[in-house]
Amino acid sequence: MPETIKAGARRPDLTLNADGKRHPVQSGLTAFTLLAGVVAFATGLIVRQHLAATVLGVVVILIGLFTQMISVARPQRVLLMAGVVAAFVGVCLGIAHGGWG
Repeated sequence: MPETIKAGARRPDLTLNADGKRHPVQSGLTAFTLLAGVVAFATGLIVRQHLAATVLGVVVILIGLFTQMISVARPQRVLLMAGVVAAFVGVCLGIAHGGWG
């Protein structure tokens, strides 16, 4: 028979700090990378915003890869790569729509 969750049982917390310690700098940079990567991707879809998408995407990629080197927990690394990939696609779309010019 499958186990049931008891009335007072706690569910596991969703956290970026899998080791139980606080890492505010790494967590903040991870959140920035993910959110700004999504913004770069969305901006890359707009043809007139090609310069913003290209610049923001390059900045996010650089910050995301640096944060990847200093990250200490697996959940941070997962979200970092999601943000970096979104930023990369935003850069590619920005370059395809006109790039730096």
